[in-house]
Amino acid sequence: MKADDIHPVIEALTKAAPSWDVPAVTLVAETSHDPFRVLMSTVLSLRTKDETTAAASRRLFALADNPSDMLRLSEDEIAKAIYPVGFYRVKARNVLDICRTLVDNYGSRVPDDLDELLKLKGVGRKTANLVLTLGYNKPGICVDTHVHRISNRLGYIKTKNPHDTEMALRKKLPKKYWIDYNSLLVAFGQHLCKPVSPMCTLCPVSIYCDRVGVGKSR
Repeated sequence: MKADDIHPVIEALTKAAPSWDVPAVTLVAETSHDPFRVLMSTVLSLRTKDETTAAASRRLFALADNPSDMLRLSEDEIAKAIYPVGFYRVKARNVLDICRTLVDNYGSRVPDDLDELLKLKGVGRKTANLVLTLGYNKPGICVDTHVHRISNRLGYIKTKNPHDTEMALRKKLPKKYWIDYNSLLVAFGQHLCKPVSPMCTLCPVSIYCDRVGVGKSR
């Protein structure tokens, strides 16, 4: 894939996206416009399917939707609300730890700075960047398994791990695409550009794709 092909690729994916399900955390952002809910939903989403994340987020926010009220809940109450997300007991502890830090150090406000977000318990670069882009509409490169896989499959970059993918995209991807890049590729990856046997015959960007690492396809 040529570097300039990123423009028609983004255009084609943007055009196709309305026919795909919206990723769970993106939906939280679009319906709440609340960085705290985006942060909590992203924490819950790690190693968890979208439908499970969405349901767990709804149950949790029905109990508390801000750091102070969250701290009134016990770890067991949170764990029960978010089950069966992956590592739900660890995430329950992290939720309380994050909320305590937000109340004590940030006036109950989710920081809008990458380095500050990374200080929160259980928050890595993926989560921090997603809070920036979806919670604050600020530029960031959120790299999950879909972004890493598809960016390399297209031949747009050549990296071995998500961290290197983020750094490569920061250098190469035009900044105007940073905010929407994750949501587009997550939806694309969930519906067509799957890890095994991607649906290349239905792909809106197949003419640009180098199909790196693709053996069997549909």
